[in-house]
Amino acid sequence: MGAGPLRLAAMPHHDTSSDSRQQAPLCKLVSYRPANASESIEIEYNDEGAGPAICILPSLARSGRDYDEVAALLARNDFRVLRPEPRGVGRSKGPMDNLNLHDFAGDVAAVLDHEATGPVVVVGHAWGSQPARTLAADRPDLVCGIVMAAASAGKLPPGFAEKPYSRLRSEIDGAGDLSLTQDQRIECLRKAFFAPGHDPSVWLDGWFPAAHDAQGRAREMTPIDDYFSGGTAAPILDLQAEFDAVVIPGVMKPLLGERVTVQVIRDAGHAMAPEQPQAMSDAIAAFARTVYLGSPKAQA
Repeated sequence: MGAGPLRLAAMPHHDTSSDSRQQAPLCKLVSYRPANASESIEIEYNDEGAGPAICILPSLARSGRDYDEVAALLARNDFRVLRPEPRGVGRSKGPMDNLNLHDFAGDVAAVLDHEATGPVVVVGHAWGSQPARTLAADRPDLVCGIVMAAASAGKLPPGFAEKPYSRLRSEIDGAGDLSLTQDQRIECLRKAFFAPGHDPSVWLDGWFPAAHDAQGRAREMTPIDDYFSGGTAAPILDLQAEFDAVVIPGVMKPLLGERVTVQVIRDAGHAMAPEQPQAMSDAIAAFARTVYLGSPKAQA
């Protein structure tokens, strides 16, 4: 898919450390124009650490800032972490109507192309797994591994009558519905996102309604077989949460076989990152090391 020239602005945070792994992330902005588009798109992203690259895509209507702690842990373990913000979040902006998952994947590709990363490990948390897998299908040159973190597959095991992506739909949408009372939203968060004993109020903030609507429509506009398998080659880590009330497990491995490894994060719900950042980081790092050990780029 062709695109016009990329432009970049970088705004480093102040940091006195001489070790790049300990420095605060650079906040960058890339501008690009997709082929046949009438206007440019701007995507904000954080760039942190040095080493083999990991790209993290956030869950529905949320920001890459949800993974501040996960990203810092990965950076301290010799990884470079890129976190693009979806359109409608932060300074990322572009058309929001009539989008599909290929459009969101194209925004991520613009960041990776500009940074000349080559193939990277892409982590998609919940909704983020959908553009992550779309990116792997559309641009296999940019993806060498996929982590589906607390992510619904989009298909169901035999015998399930419910519609894909429908479990606790009202609670997922209600969590970020600012027209509801705080108590109502906390109850939605408790039911859909957090394991027993964890504080759901930490996710009261950080919701982006315009992104929610555009992302939900994009999923509906994209045929599941455009992205379900994440292309044909990249290994997949199906990183499940022990107390995830949203995801129906046991889908990816039976359908995709040896490409898929399954791992469970204990004492975590659908939110995962604020509940178990160390365990989430450790799992991503271990998978990425395995992927990069087999990559010629990692040996250079």
